[in-house]
Amino acid sequence: MNDKTRRQLAALTVASAMVALSACAPSSPKSGSAGSGDSKNVTLSVWSWRTEDVAAYKSIFAVYERQHPGTKVDFKAFKNTEYNLILTTGLAGAKGPDVAQVRSYGQLQPTIASKSLLPLDGVVDLSSWDANVVKSAKGKEDGKLYAVPLAQQTLQMFYNKDLFAKNGLTPPTTWAEFLAVNATLKKAGITPLAVGAKDSWTLPMLHQVLAAPRFGGTAFETDVTTGKKTFTDPDWVASVDVLNKLKPSMPQSVVGVAYTDAQILFTSGKAAMFPGGSFELGFFQKQNPALKMGVFQVPAPLGSPSMEPVTTGYADGAFGVSAKSDAQVASKDLVKWMATREFGQLVADQVKQLSAVPGVSYSDPLLAQMKANYTKSPTPYLLLVDFRYGAPSGTEVLGTGIQEVLLGKKTPAKVSADLQTGVSQWFKPKA
Repeated sequence: MNDKTRRQLAALTVASAMVALSACAPSSPKSGSAGSGDSKNVTLSVWSWRTEDVAAYKSIFAVYERQHPGTKVDFKAFKNTEYNLILTTGLAGAKGPDVAQVRSYGQLQPTIASKSLLPLDGVVDLSSWDANVVKSAKGKEDGKLYAVPLAQQTLQMFYNKDLFAKNGLTPPTTWAEFLAVNATLKKAGITPLAVGAKDSWTLPMLHQVLAAPRFGGTAFETDVTTGKKTFTDPDWVASVDVLNKLKPSMPQSVVGVAYTDAQILFTSGKAAMFPGGSFELGFFQKQNPALKMGVFQVPAPLGSPSMEPVTTGYADGAFGVSAKSDAQVASKDLVKWMATREFGQLVADQVKQLSAVPGVSYSDPLLAQMKANYTKSPTPYLLLVDFRYGAPSGTEVLGTGIQEVLLGKKTPAKVSADLQTGVSQWFKPKA
């Protein structure tokens, strides 16, 4: 789910990745072959970056095991900041996974280019799925399907209901009300916005939550991908400046505050709001079961091309079959099951995420509200969906750029110009 900077990946060595792979190799050998069909007893190794969901996935895969006697699923999760390199090394060798959770959109393309995954066309039928979700798991060059999308994520503002009630506040419906909420909380000694700007990958999401209407949302996506506008457009520059102006509502020395620190500020009740993703919900509920949360769409900032609030959405993660798996028949059966409503409902109920599978219902009222908000007024996570197919990626450039804005080292106009220069190295507008 999380964008990793090149500097983080560079800090890891292939040698350390190989150590991790050796330590985490399946304890029992897999049986079967792609050519002759898998034997009756097989252990499938499934890798993921979701360390926080290990218990949920083991429970989910236990359902599959009961339905498929003789098949065992060995689910392993790795630290998300190390996962990309570990997976790349694992897929290239003999000790990698049979089924791997892979990134979406542009981050999936290197895995496809290395021929590490088997095409799944004809294995699973996603014809009834959201086309934008299916696009996230396809090869950009050949158009083939290489994975089964797992989840849809939405971005919105979480808030602490008790802190709001204690201070006589309700979710704001206008920008003026939003600013007033921030001012009231700060006066009461409560940090309004739990932001961890030390981790740059979170900042493009922060930008989407607070400022998507200010740059124009979906309409701007159309204009910038067709070349009618660029990231130097005044509305885009103004959207970056929204974060700059809200800095007083963030923790002190915000660029020194880690993402995990921001989570703790919110779950401990020291901060009243957390701009984040639907993927946060299950974690927040586990960390503080007594926390009474709500969510709301941030009102459109003044000057926005449209004053309607929006909810950002994107596909997040998918599961594909390793081309080096020696249990490809059983692995394909498993990912085929991951495209069923049964699996999607289990993800919704136990992982507490919005499933990519159509027709899933949500018993959790916050998940249901997030889904309803996105259905009513959707907008894409622009830099992830459209500007992560080359180097430097849009999320990488904007993430570090916002850090520099918050440190007072660059202006929003300079950061926006840097973004345009960066993506222009590889991005070509649609005809």
